[in-house]
Amino acid sequence: MPNLMPILPEIILAIGAMALLLLGGFRTKDSFALVNGLSMGLLLLAFFALVALVPRPATSFDGMFVSDGFALFLKTLVLLGSAFALAMSGEYLRERGIARFEYPVLILLATLGMLMMISANDLLALYVGLELQSLALYVLAAFHRDHLRSSEAGLKYFVLGALASGMMLYGISLLYGFTGTTGFAAFAKIDFGSTAGTHLGPLVGLVFLIAGLAFKVSAVPFHMWTPDVYEGAPTPVTALFATAPKVAAMALFVRVMMVPFPALLADWQQILIFLAVASMIVGAFAALVQTNIKRLMAYSAIAHVGFALTGLAAGTVDGIEGVLIYMAIYMVMTAGTFALILGMRREEGLTEDISALAGLAETRPVMAAAMAVLMFSLAGIPLLAGFFAKLYVFLAVVKAGLYWLAVVGFITSVVAAVYYLRIVKVMYFDPPGETLLPLRAPGTKFVAGLSALLNSPLHLLLIWPLTLAAAAAARSLF
Repeated sequence: MPNLMPILPEIILAIGAMALLLLGGFRTKDSFALVNGLSMGLLLLAFFALVALVPRPATSFDGMFVSDGFALFLKTLVLLGSAFALAMSGEYLRERGIARFEYPVLILLATLGMLMMISANDLLALYVGLELQSLALYVLAAFHRDHLRSSEAGLKYFVLGALASGMMLYGISLLYGFTGTTGFAAFAKIDFGSTAGTHLGPLVGLVFLIAGLAFKVSAVPFHMWTPDVYEGAPTPVTALFATAPKVAAMALFVRVMMVPFPALLADWQQILIFLAVASMIVGAFAALVQTNIKRLMAYSAIAHVGFALTGLAAGTVDGIEGVLIYMAIYMVMTAGTFALILGMRREEGLTEDISALAGLAETRPVMAAAMAVLMFSLAGIPLLAGFFAKLYVFLAVVKAGLYWLAVVGFITSVVAAVYYLRIVKVMYFDPPGETLLPLRAPGTKFVAGLSALLNSPLHLLLIWPLTLAAAAAARSLF
């Protein structure tokens, strides 16, 4: 029998999701509220098991699944991101008549896939976790099935996601064919540079694998699905896409590059530098012309993925530490921003136009202040959390000798600041338009308030513990 303790949080979510599926099916009336509340409880129980019961370091299933400090740090972020998405969803789904019990169950199954991705220590385990997450997210994107844009978003995500999965699986098959293994530990022992043949074949497979992973993190040129899916999916689902799956996919990217293929660093580093530079440039400039705030946040996500990839491209412990700090802060910033987007509500319903925020400082000063803090933080203004996220990544890049990459990151940060500051300008300097209704949902209020607080200068009380935790998690990979 395999040692099941390292996989205990995943077992809890798997059994819990199936039990809630049965509960929702047999309970005929208004099962959404009950299943949603129990899903939050399951996430809390999984977190308790992760922190208190899972041994570290440990492996299970003949080394295919690993539990270490890296997994602990990122699984905590994923569980937090999924809890934020559930907390923000209730009122939105009820207003549209789509408050069905399948929604929280799908989030639980997606979270299960994310946790498996983070702990994957084998290419097959990686693929199973990735597909479990993706299949649940395809359905969530099209959850408002009577809405044209939501159905279109789900279809686009599914078709392009299937293409990316096929590319990744082809890369995995090439790697297995040339090396005879799928285990990360076995890959790390191979001398890929001994002959030209043993180097070139696996490298081609690695390129296809990186292409599939780049799709999952929305890196350019595999970003084409992101703006349409962000805009078309229900807003709480978009908030989920922008937080927990991004963290899980970036964790997978880091583990796949650093653990099995350190001998190919000089080769995959070039690819990651291209992905990082292209993502920063496209994300910074394409967002300048957006008038829909969800599309703007999609291009913002692409740019931020580019910043995070610069840390991975450094290929050092400091670089990985920078990536972990960046993803933690980015997840909190983005969750709060989407909570406030859910608060962009008029009498006729939600609006996504940036112009709807005009004069918000006069009509809803607290909401405007929270949005301003988050926009300044996303822009990387000093003393806010987003500044330290970029600082740690750029310091790691400079320490690795990639000075020009840090310069590109700095320039694109300045360009990206334009569209964040434009939102602040609209709220504080434009004349008020139609007044937005106050935030009503307690879960949305909590996420928005907590995020704004954690991104304000008060975050300085937490940056040191976060840095220590990220450093310990990064060292556990080496």
